[in-house]
Amino acid sequence: MPIVFVPVQMRELTGGVDRFEVTGETLRQALRSLDEQCPALVARLRDGDGIAPGLAVSIDGAFAARGLLAKVGPRSEIHFLPAIGGG
Repeated sequence: MPIVFVPVQMRELTGGVDRFEVTGETLRQALRSLDEQCPALVARLRDGDGIAPGLAVSIDGAFAARGLLAKVGPRSEIHFLPAIGGG
């Protein structure tokens, strides 16, 4: 099953859980599965029909340029990466 890794900054929404196993063949389906387990987390990860501003998504080490339509494999690792400020 694909695994969604929870960013450290969002673990207060999960009670400290750092990863969730999900189902689905696309990022949209994986988030739908995650929503059944932790809706508060999904509310922070999504914005309408897309990924929340300030987040990037990496699936198996590659940035998901297709957004919620990105393909997810049966053993995929999905990471949400918050933007890093600085200058």
